[in-house]
Amino acid sequence: MFEDALMESGGKLKTRSKYWMIATFVFNGLIVGLMILIPLLYPEALPHNSLTASLTAPPPPPPPPPPPPPPAVKVIKVVSVDNGLHAPTKIPKDIKMVKEDAPPPPAGAGVAGMEGMAGGAPGGVFGGITGGTGPAIHVAPPKPTGPARISGGVISGMRVAFVEPQYPPIAKIAHMSGTVVLQAVISKTGSVEKLAVASSTNPMFNNYAIQAVQQWRYRPYLLNGEPTEVATTITVNFALNGAD
Repeated sequence: MFEDALMESGGKLKTRSKYWMIATFVFNGLIVGLMILIPLLYPEALPHNSLTASLTAPPPPPPPPPPPPPPAVKVIKVVSVDNGLHAPTKIPKDIKMVKEDAPPPPAGAGVAGMEGMAGGAPGGVFGGITGGTGPAIHVAPPKPTGPARISGGVISGMRVAFVEPQYPPIAKIAHMSGTVVLQAVISKTGSVEKLAVASSTNPMFNNYAIQAVQQWRYRPYLLNGEPTEVATTITVNFALNGAD
C-alpha cells in the first residue's frame, strides 16, 4: 500500500508541474507582449527623457563661409582722337582741281648754285645781298686735349740751351759707354718737365742723364700760332769722347 501511495503521488506531481510550467510560460509571454505593444500603442507613456533622446537628431553642420567679393573692375576710358581724316559718305560728281601758286622768292636773296632763280648767283649765300660778297666763315680748329706728340728728331733741332751730362766716374774708369732714352714733356715756355726713363743700356747713366736734361731749354712749339705742350723722347748718349 505504501508503494501504491508513492506511485500515485509521483504521477500527480508530474502532471501538476507540467501544467504549471505551461501557465507560467503563457503568463510571461503576455507580459512581454504587453511591454512591446504598450509603447507602440501609447508612446506618451514612455519616459520623456528617453523619448527625446531617441527622437532628437544631431544638429546640422554650419553653413560654409560666403565667397570673397569679386575684385573691382577698373574701367579704362578709351578716348578716340579725331585726326580729321574721314571717309566720304557721298561720292561727289565733280572734282575741282585746286592749283596753288608757288611762293615768290625772297627779295635780294641768293642761293648757292641756283643761277636760274631771281637774285641767285653761283657761290651765293642764302640771305645775301645781290651783287655783294658773303661774309667769310672761319672755323676755329679744335684745341688739343693734351700734349702734342713730336718726334725726338724734330724737337732736338729746337733746343736752345744745352748742359752736357756728367760722366759717371766708375764708367769712365772702366771705359764704359751707354745710351739713355727719356720720355719728356716740354712746356709752353720751353722748359723740360715730367722726365721718365723709357730705356737704358746701363742704369748707372740714368740719374746723370736726368740731371742734365732738366736744365735744357727749347723754343716753344707753335700749333696754329699758339704755344703748345709737347710730348717727345730725348736720347742722351754717353761716350768717352763726349756726351750728346
